[in-house]
Amino acid sequence: MDLQQAYQAALQQDATIRAARAAADVGDERVEQAKAMRYPNVAFSAARNRNDLSNTQRNVLGRSVTVDENYTSHNATLTLRQPVYRKSLSVGLEQAHQMRAEVGAQLDRELQSLGVRVTDAYLQLLLAQDQLALARAQKNTTTTQLDAARKLLVAGSGTRTDIDEAQARLDMAVAQELEIRQQLDYARRQLETLVNQPVETLSPLDEAKFAAWTPEQRSVQDWLALAEDSSPEIRQQKARLDVARLEIEKARTGHLPTLDAVAQWTRSGSENVTTPSSSYTNRVIGLQLNMPLFAGGYVNSTVRQAVAEQVQARELLEAARRDLSLRIHTEFRGVSEGRLRILALEQAARSATQLVVSSRRSFEGGARTLVDILNAEQQKELALRDLARARYTYLVSCVRLQALAGGDRDGSIAAVNALLKAP
Repeated sequence: MDLQQAYQAALQQDATIRAARAAADVGDERVEQAKAMRYPNVAFSAARNRNDLSNTQRNVLGRSVTVDENYTSHNATLTLRQPVYRKSLSVGLEQAHQMRAEVGAQLDRELQSLGVRVTDAYLQLLLAQDQLALARAQKNTTTTQLDAARKLLVAGSGTRTDIDEAQARLDMAVAQELEIRQQLDYARRQLETLVNQPVETLSPLDEAKFAAWTPEQRSVQDWLALAEDSSPEIRQQKARLDVARLEIEKARTGHLPTLDAVAQWTRSGSENVTTPSSSYTNRVIGLQLNMPLFAGGYVNSTVRQAVAEQVQARELLEAARRDLSLRIHTEFRGVSEGRLRILALEQAARSATQLVVSSRRSFEGGARTLVDILNAEQQKELALRDLARARYTYLVSCVRLQALAGGDRDGSIAAVNALLKAP
């Protein structure tokens, strides 16, 4: 599995992405519902009732006479209502579009985050594999040095101290190998959780391709400008601010009248208690005006609430800008200075390797001890480990910087994937 395959699998399997896509579908339906409120509404109602009527009245002689009558009544009504003027509906439609933009930005944010998470998990697994290989090599080297120290002691030219030193280093190497194995298992399960499938073999980093690769060069101000226009986090907060602004306008419509066009057809039978056997057909067409007069201060309260929510959204947007600026500066430094650190660590690794060679030759000449060789081997391992970590951190910083600024996430994943060895 290479990085591109892992990313494509995570796009289909990651639960967070599926939830964000469902939220986007919710936003689409919210827009359709807001549109439907402006369309004609047709309703039909019908009823059929059994009536028991007792009618008491005086006759010509002034005596009360009661007549009991049982009969069935029925009615059917068809109503067509078309909103003519409802300010809240037009505001609600615009608000629904902004809410859809908000969840769309949230989906983009999760997709950018997924690219970073997959890249980080993939490279963390490669780092754990490299560290395990280094730990095993260190253990094998220490084992060899321990055997050599024992032979020298038997031959009469070694010391017990050399054996104890080599044994202590070997015990530490075994403990470190066990710890790295745990890290490797955790890194593997982390990647498997994202792609929702077993991960056996990964494509490793091609050091030759990495040495010749240069990421996209921009100044920090260019990255900040790109983030202001394209960052999903900023777009999400801007959409929330627009929703809050429209909520104020929507709340203020509580003071405004509404006007509907109404057409109604009603057919009823035996619903008049004075003449139960009569039937009626009523056809109505006209305009219906509703004018709010007093609601106990409810509308004013909702307006004040919406204003407070707008202030909250504005401040959250400003906080998001500041936090994003800080993170972009951090990742920019990680990218701009990461290459220099890698070059320095490559030189340190070469020097440590040369130190091991020199220490061995000096030991053969009697100028160095076995402890000097062990120290040189340990220094070499630390240099190689730090170099591997610096390379993977550098690549993650490149992907994270693109994600923070809202850059091409597929392009950044493909760029890192191109640095891996072909299967």
